[in-house]
Parts: sequence; C-alpha cells; structure tokens
Amino acid sequence: MHIAWIGKKSPFCGNVTYSREITNSLLDRGHQVSFLHFAQEESQVDNWPNCPEVSLPFIYKSQVYTIPTLKATKVLTQSLRNLKPDIVHASLTLSPLDFILPEICEELNIPLIATFHTPFAKGAKLVSGTQFLAYQLYAPFLGNYDRVIVFSQIQRELLARLSVPEPKIAVIPNGVNAIKYSPGISNIKAEFQAERLFVYQGRISPEKNVESLLRAWKHAEMSEGSKLLVVGNGPLKPSLETFYGSEHGVIWLGFIADENRRIEILRGTDVFILPSLVEGLSLSLLEAMACGIACLATNVGADGEVLEHGAGVVLDTRTTRSQLRTLLPLFQDHPEITTLLGQKARQRVIERYTLSNNITQLEMLYEEVLGKQQVQLTKGA
Repeated sequence: MHIAWIGKKSPFCGNVTYSREITNSLLDRGHQVSFLHFAQEESQVDNWPNCPEVSLPFIYKSQVYTIPTLKATKVLTQSLRNLKPDIVHASLTLSPLDFILPEICEELNIPLIATFHTPFAKGAKLVSGTQFLAYQLYAPFLGNYDRVIVFSQIQRELLARLSVPEPKIAVIPNGVNAIKYSPGISNIKAEFQAERLFVYQGRISPEKNVESLLRAWKHAEMSEGSKLLVVGNGPLKPSLETFYGSEHGVIWLGFIADENRRIEILRGTDVFILPSLVEGLSLSLLEAMACGIACLATNVGADGEVLEHGAGVVLDTRTTRSQLRTLLPLFQDHPEITTLLGQKARQRVIERYTLSNNITQLEMLYEEVLGKQQVQLTKGA
C-alpha cells in the first residue's frame, strides 16, 4: 500500500515524533510511504524515515501552527497527482491546508484520513486560546475527512458533541516502541551526582504548567541527593531558569535531539512528572512508562486514562502543586513505591499502548476506508 503522509518534520514536538514513529513502522511493515511536509534548511532529524519527501512552501511555522504560502496548495495538489498514493494520511498541523485537503483529495479520488492531535482538558472544558480555537474551527470540517483518528474515547465523545459524525471518528491510542523504550543500564545518576532522579520532559510553555512542578519542588525542600532534570525548550524557559536553578537541585538540559540520550535519561530516572493543563495523549509519558518509571500526570486529555487503576498517580489540575509538594518527598524517601509503580507502568504499556498494536489498528483502518471506496466505485460504475 502506498501512503502519502502529510505531517511535520520540525520544529520538534509530539506531532513530529508521531510522524516519525508511524512512518518508520509502516515502512517496516512493507508499505510505501511518501512524506509531505513544510520544509526549511534544518539539521537532520534523528531517526527520520528513509522515504521520498516533498517540500511544501511556508511563511511561518512553530510547534503549534503553520502558515503556508499561497503556492503550497498547488504544490500539494500536483504532488499528490504525481505520486498517485492509495491513501492520504494527514497528521494535522494546525494549518489552513488542513481545511483544503478534503477538497483536493476528493478531486483526485484519493481516500483521506486525519489524525487530530490538539490537546484538550478533561471533558468539554477547554482552556481558552489555541486549544479552544482549534476544536471550534476544526469540528465543522473534520466530517469532510473519510476518517478522523483520535487517541481516546474521551476525545471521541468531545468531537461528537461538536457535531463530528461519530462513524467517522476512530480511536487509535498513541503507541510506543516497547523494545527500544525499555528498562536498562544507565549512568545518568552518576553523571549528575544524584541519588534520586526526577524528570520533566516536554515544552516549557504555559499549558504544560511546569512552574507548578518547580514551585512544589522548591517548597518540598528535597534532599541534596535528589535532582530534577528539565528536558525541553519553550518560551518560559529563560524566566523559570532564572528562579529555579542548580541551587535548588534543578538541572536544565534544554532540547535533546539524540533519542539514545533521551532513553539513557529515562532509564536512569526514578520518577517522571507531567503537570500539563491540556494534553492529547503524551508520547513522552508513554516512553517513560515503557522504560519502567513511576509516572505522575494530570487528568487531562487521555493521560489520566493511561495511568488509571494503579499504573501511576493521577493529579488534579486544580491542586497539582500541593499534591506534588506532598508526593515528591514520599517518592524520594520510599524507592520501593517507585519501583512498584514503574513495573505497573511498563505492564500497562505492554497491554495497551505498543507501537506494534497501533500500526495494526492503523492498517485495518486503511483497509476499511479503501474497501468502502471500492464499493462506492463499483456502485457508480
């Protein structure tokens, strides 16, 4: 099967990781993949799939959204016409092209599937700003896709309430390569002279609520042997780094492109913390769980669902700081608790969130959509 994948290659974010992992896995399964993305002069992305690429011109792009040039629609249409894929799968990039894609694919008679990543809060209470606008803007258009992939039943219900036709919504959770992301030997504690290691990995931005973690860490008066590694970049990093530094046991590592280095950090970590106010289904959380780490995450998006029934600790967004202030010393002083939670976290991933299972479900969805198209063509003949 030939899949034309439309997604992001940079800047680094969950959408980029999703595109990389899925397309690599589709290639491993013997499928043909062509990757269409907004291009620029940039360093090579770690472990990027070896497949044909098409560059789409753009004016501006960030981790959140992309503004294409007026020429981008023509380039995309002509590229799809030349490639003649069996199916188009768009990992939506919050771009105006997302709204035009159904019309283009209908004209070319190519089935179209979307993955809708946009984070959300628990239930229908979306925070104001990008997330709210995205759901409000996209809902009327998502019905024009043949299928829309979301990561949890909660998100499916949310889109259905916004009038996206339920038969078109497919729930396929994110998956992680549990062979690559697995418990193993790491020298990271010795490198940072830590007895107990806590990690946050993600964007340093308001919706990630990193400041609540930092305040809780500072007020918990953690021992000298406990260190908090903050992995990632974002607009709040410069100001937060000024107030929470090495004197508090906080070590800022910035963005780490090397996947092996990120795995080494996770393997040496005792506790992974994700205090977000909104999420979809965090791949960083799944990667940490697969490495056998005790995980704490807020009950937003599908993250609470992932950790439910003992696979981790689910935090309330309204009391995250106070909960962390209590839990951090507890996890510092009782390694037996983190060991047990780490084992349960990995078991949960093996049961529900492996990349292999994700790809199998995706292949089944492709076949279903292609089969439906064939029936429609037969009837129209």
